[in-house]
Amino acid sequence: MALTINTNLSSMIVQSNLTKATSSLNRAIERMTTGYKINHAADNAAGYSIARNWEARLGSLDVAADNAATGADMLSTLEDHYQLVSTHIQRVRDLTEQAANGTYGSQSLKAIKSEIVARLEEVDRIAANCEFSGQFMMDGTMSSIAIQVGIDGNSAKSQITLSDTLFAKGNISSLFTVSEKTVNGETVPAYKLQEKVTDKGTFESLEEARRDKLAADCAGLTDGTTAASMLSYIDDVINTISNRVTTLGAAQNRIESAIESIGVQSENITSSLSTLRDADVATESSNYIKAQILQQASATLLATANQTPSIALNLL
Repeated sequence: MALTINTNLSSMIVQSNLTKATSSLNRAIERMTTGYKINHAADNAAGYSIARNWEARLGSLDVAADNAATGADMLSTLEDHYQLVSTHIQRVRDLTEQAANGTYGSQSLKAIKSEIVARLEEVDRIAANCEFSGQFMMDGTMSSIAIQVGIDGNSAKSQITLSDTLFAKGNISSLFTVSEKTVNGETVPAYKLQEKVTDKGTFESLEEARRDKLAADCAGLTDGTTAASMLSYIDDVINTISNRVTTLGAAQNRIESAIESIGVQSENITSSLSTLRDADVATESSNYIKAQILQQASATLLATANQTPSIALNLL
C-alpha cells in the first residue's frame, strides 16, 4: 500500500467501523431500554406495520370485552330485580294460602290484605325503577338491543342481540294476566287484572285500584272469588317470572362465552405481538457488549491510524 499524506485510507476504514459499532451500540441500548426490537419502521418495515395492526385489534378487543361485561352487568341487574319481585310474589302466595285456611275473621283477612297491598306496591315500584345506564328494563319501554362483542362493525357474528322479550313489563297488571288453562282436568278461568279493573274509582291511580282488587281477591274479601282459587294464578305468575329469569340466564351464558372468546383472541394476538416486537434482552445484552468492545477498539485504532501520515516525515 502506498504511503500518502492527503488520503489516510486506514483512518477512513477505522472511522467507518467506529460509526457502525456506535450505531450497533445505540441500537442495542434503545432496544434494551424500550424492551422492543422494532422501534421504528426502518428496523423492520413489514413487522412494524403488522405490529401496528395487531395493536389496533387488541384495542378493539379490549373495548369489545368491556361491552360484553357491561351487557352481562345489565342482565345481572335485571335478574336481581326479578329475584326481589319473586320474593314478594312468594310472600303474597303464602299470605293467600293463609287466608284460604278459613279460620280467620274479617279483621284478620283485612290485615292480610293490607300486607299483600304493600307487597304489590313494592313490586310495581321495583318494576318502575329497574334501571341500568338510563334504560328502564321492566316498564316495557325498552326494545331489542345488540351487544357489540366483536371488532367487525355491524356484522352479525360480532353482536349478541337481546330480544325485547327480556325486557317485558314486570308490574302487577302485566304479571297477573293469566289465560284460561286446565289444572287436574278442571278448567281454570282466565284472570286478567287489566280487564277486571278499568276505572280507578276512589283511588289515586288505576294501578292502585288494581293492586287493591288483587289483594282483596287474594285475601278472599271479594264476592265470588276465594283465596284458594287465587293460588293457581299466583303460581302461574311465579312460573312466568321463573321463565324470564331462565331466559336471562341463557343470555348471560352467551355473553360470558363471548367474553371468554375475546380473552382467547386477545391472548393469542398478544403472544404473536410479543414474538414479533419484543426484544430478547439476552441477545441485546450480548450485542451491546460486542458493539462496546468494537467501539473501544476502533477508537484506539483510530488514534494510531491518524498517525500513519506522519511516518512520511521519517523519509525526509
